[in-house]
Amino acid sequence: MEDGEWVLVGPPAEKDLWNPSLVDTTESSKPLKLTFSGPAKHWTDAVPIGNGRLGAMVWGGVKKETLQLNEDTLWTGTPGNYTNPNAPVALTQVRKLVDDGAYVEATAAAVKLSGDPSDVYQLLGDIKLEFDDSHLKYAEETYHRELDLDTATVRVKYSVGDVEFTREHFVSNPEQVIVTKISTSKSGSLSFTVDLDSKLHHDSHVHGKNQILMEGSCPGKRIPPKVNANDNPKGIQFSAVLDLQISESSGVIQVLDDKKIKVEGSDWAVLLLVASSSFDGPFTKPSDSKKDPTSESLNKLESIKKLSYSDRYAHHLNDYQNLFHRVSLQLSKNSKSLLGNNLLKTKKVMSLVTDSDFKESEDKTISTSERVKSFQTDEDPSLVELLFQYGRYLLISCSRPGTQVANLQGIWNKDIEPAWEYRCSSLEHYLQMNYWPSLPCNLSECQEPLFDYISSLSANGSKTAKVNYEASGWVVHQVSDIWAKTSPDRGQAVWALWPMGGAWLCTHLWEHYTYKMDKDFLKNKAYPLLEGCASFLLDWLIEGQGGFLETNPSTSPEHMFIAPDGKPASVSYSSTMDISIIKEVFSAIVSAAEVLGKTEDNLVKKVREAQPRLLPTKIARDGSIMEWAKDFQDPDVHHRHVSHLFGLFPGHTISVEKTPDLCKAADNTLYKRGDEGPGWSTTWKIALWARLHNSEHAYRMVKHLINLVDPDHESDFEGGVYSNLFTAHPPFQIDANFGFSAAVAEMLVQSTIKDLYLLPALPRDKWANGCVKGLKARGGMTVNICWKEGDLHEVGLWSKDQNSLKRLHYRGTTITASISSGRVYTFNRQLKCMKTYSL
Repeated sequence: MEDGEWVLVGPPAEKDLWNPSLVDTTESSKPLKLTFSGPAKHWTDAVPIGNGRLGAMVWGGVKKETLQLNEDTLWTGTPGNYTNPNAPVALTQVRKLVDDGAYVEATAAAVKLSGDPSDVYQLLGDIKLEFDDSHLKYAEETYHRELDLDTATVRVKYSVGDVEFTREHFVSNPEQVIVTKISTSKSGSLSFTVDLDSKLHHDSHVHGKNQILMEGSCPGKRIPPKVNANDNPKGIQFSAVLDLQISESSGVIQVLDDKKIKVEGSDWAVLLLVASSSFDGPFTKPSDSKKDPTSESLNKLESIKKLSYSDRYAHHLNDYQNLFHRVSLQLSKNSKSLLGNNLLKTKKVMSLVTDSDFKESEDKTISTSERVKSFQTDEDPSLVELLFQYGRYLLISCSRPGTQVANLQGIWNKDIEPAWEYRCSSLEHYLQMNYWPSLPCNLSECQEPLFDYISSLSANGSKTAKVNYEASGWVVHQVSDIWAKTSPDRGQAVWALWPMGGAWLCTHLWEHYTYKMDKDFLKNKAYPLLEGCASFLLDWLIEGQGGFLETNPSTSPEHMFIAPDGKPASVSYSSTMDISIIKEVFSAIVSAAEVLGKTEDNLVKKVREAQPRLLPTKIARDGSIMEWAKDFQDPDVHHRHVSHLFGLFPGHTISVEKTPDLCKAADNTLYKRGDEGPGWSTTWKIALWARLHNSEHAYRMVKHLINLVDPDHESDFEGGVYSNLFTAHPPFQIDANFGFSAAVAEMLVQSTIKDLYLLPALPRDKWANGCVKGLKARGGMTVNICWKEGDLHEVGLWSKDQNSLKRLHYRGTTITASISSGRVYTFNRQLKCMKTYSL
């Protein structure tokens, strides 16, 4: 409630549809908040907010505050030509060299198959706030900054003399606006100036009395031409409008130099930031776009600015919490802790945070960075809860229906030329890992941009397949961008030549069906894309030795081997990852055809004929999974990539139940690779160990990740997290944040359409007691589990749309349960159904 207004309470959250019988209300989890004791000194100390399309990093400065802004369609470049008519000749040459065993020469020759670099993600600009000089003397002990995951709101509070200043920041998805409210405890004590700026080419000026309009453009070419100015095409245009509202009873607004707005003597101020671009899809040149970002931004602002702050905040909460409140997780070491996340459960779904709530949170709060530092000794399970839910928060904040896909930094970026030069859609695992938590962590809507993106890639990819490889269907390589680039990257084959990006993406289509059981999606969206992908793979596979079908050329992403002549090479044939991905795609289209009654289609018959001719996964002389078709010497046994374990996770061709020998080899492979590696590698290893039901090593990797990175000495670190819990390669890559959430879910629940494995990799001594509610499993199932002293206590299951027979597995016990749609079932530790009731 604010200003006497009441907000309606919404329906119960999905996580609250089942409640365990074992609840101890004497203790509750720590709040799901990232907390800071001072302003940000580095970008990775700032905190991210977003609505899928618009994002901001809030620094929390006192005298000077910066909100660094992003809009997800701001990229360099224009639509490209992703074909190479010279590629077929080069392909023939490379294939012959591989067939002759000349791997070093094939690696050199494969450069002829390389393409151009991708375009890169840009930034929007900055909201810059400057307060009066009295803020230089603020009381440091009063400073508190937090990101509340439960409300997707950043709050900053500090005192100057006897005046308390409070700021609230959030990004509304319903209204598509970044909102900041600044208030004080003493009437008439708020004075500041505000302006809009950007590193991109732009013009910024005051519009009317209380708005700032910024208009600008992204480079039409990623690397601007140095000689011929006419060769620089028109890039994506953008506009941002900042609207300022202040208290009616006191305060004055002035315009300074036509660039800034000055507020003096106000009680409070509300800033609204809207932004638009001329991007009109990956196939439309910016010069041909009919979109007017300035008109769009002004019209959007006009349509929303009459809403009260409390209404706007209520709309934001309703939208965000509908997603975030689907899942709760509570972990503890001892039996005194609460089982069932009472803290989240007792919060009002639509309540505004009061001043007293905020004060409670700041009293005696340990900063998140201090919690990370102490994790190696205290192993606080609530920090695992926080990092798990933070991944869900970030996915909600950077990927929503209608937005662009989450890139390597989600939507948050401060640079014109981001690190790696790959701050885009990298498909050798990064983009896929971004969406690993979407299904098990109950955020399936957040995956919709990925499917839209795959559709765009298939259009360009069909041209690349036809021209470059004289193949049907569609293909995507290792790196892409907003223009749906499908050709190989530039440079050496070890990273540039990998035509399996589209195939891996297609496995997400089938996974979506297995979780949602949506036949319309399967028929209208997934199956046509799977058909095109399978068609390309059938043409890409060629007859090899012993009657097997081979991929040639083939690489294991970013990894070299020692060729028989003792020299390093990367190009051979039928890498384990290639074949593992193809097996997944072929299995998916065969299964999809069975669901849709298309088993007699010619393409499906060809796939069935090809399946037994794919190379089996092999075990090397040292007992590990072979990474290449031959048992080459590995020059870097601790390499960060674990691509050859794709069949174990996220794939399904290696499993504890069906392939125990391969699981033993996978175990050996992980020991051989070691624990060291960047953040994304660490979280992939958590999931791999979980699939092997090795809880001890899965937890060891959890602990390995939670290590504080010093931004001033990044090069000294491998993996880890920053003070704002962004995961590090280093530098920051968001994929490990998402990989962590997915991997923790994998430790607690694993599934097939017919099977449900409960607590398969629970570290019983570290998380002795706990409760997870709202996770999803294949077959359309919602899963809730509570455990006590390391053993299963209760399970709650339901399916909203499916009647099914489900095999439940727990530590050697298996039962078959008949699950009717719309009913909740509770099972005890012996997997006996104790009660059932309607949803």
